Amino acid sequence: MDLDAYVAAHQAQWNRLETLVGQRRHTGAEADELLDLYQRVSTHLSVVRSASPDPAVVAHLSSLVARARLATAGRRAGSWTALLGFFTTTFPAALYRLRWWWVSTALVNVAIAVAVGWYAYRHPVVWTSQMSPEEIRSFVGTDFEQYYSEHTHLDFTGLVWTNNAWVSAQVIALGILGLPVLWILAQNVLNVGLSGGLMAYHDRAGLFFGLILPHGLLELTAVFVAGAVGLRICWSWISPGPLPRAQSIAREARTAVGVALGLVAVLFVSGVIEGFVTPSGLPTWARVGIGVLAETAFLLYVFVVGRAAVNRGATGDVTTRDAGDALPVAA
Repeated sequence: MDLDAYVAAHQAQWNRLETLVGQRRHTGAEADELLDLYQRVSTHLSVVRSASPDPAVVAHLSSLVARARLATAGRRAGSWTALLGFFTTTFPAALYRLRWWWVSTALVNVAIAVAVGWYAYRHPVVWTSQMSPEEIRSFVGTDFEQYYSEHTHLDFTGLVWTNNAWVSAQVIALGILGLPVLWILAQNVLNVGLSGGLMAYHDRAGLFFGLILPHGLLELTAVFVAGAVGLRICWSWISPGPLPRAQSIAREARTAVGVALGLVAVLFVSGVIEGFVTPSGLPTWARVGIGVLAETAFLLYVFVVGRAAVNRGATGDVTTRDAGDALPVAA
């Protein structure tokens, strides 16, 4: 192939594509022309590479085609815009779409914790068989309360934040297996129930709830959300619905990653409350009120912002472009 003749024959099209790529806005006709020229120049690049791979021409056309591809596909939003979109659309939409999963998980776990606490309260042998009288007196008298003040506020915030984020990440990551999620959730509610029963038996229920509720409402909600998301991943391969099993798992796993990232922020808020509010000198009603306010704000975020996002068509999954191509479902 005569490269000079080929370049001369198509130079005008390359120049025109260069002009269109450089424009910030296009009319409808210009957008159609841009797409047509992008396809034509892509073919020209392929011809040059196979027949006469001159480095200068190949480099020029490669750059031009790459910029044209970006112009035709659209530019991604900036990082701050994407972050705002995540917290106003993607994350709340995922929480709202999965609401029956995590609300059911929360109700079941709370019911189990109450049942365990009541049983332990009525049958003290539950803890007397595991703890010595000295250990019981220490736990009820000082240890439970001092747990929230033995570290500095900032250090304690970081400690509980990372610990709760790790627990949430575990139940999401192990969701595909199902049973490990149930085990972790069971361990969590058993500890809460037994501690509550022990404190109540020794007339320290007021102290127990005064220290648990300020941060625990939001913290446990986040853990229940994570557990529900993990169980939803498991259910996605047990009962994939109209999607192929691999696509069903992929969709829920992508959503789970987004929820996990969003829960980091939720758990940070609960960590701040646990580190600064729970051990503070505020009266019990004020500390519990802050916890109720945080929980109410989360629920409003889900059922107002999340519902609005779902009504706009959001699902909590990534965009189609980010999700990639998938095989069509057979009729």
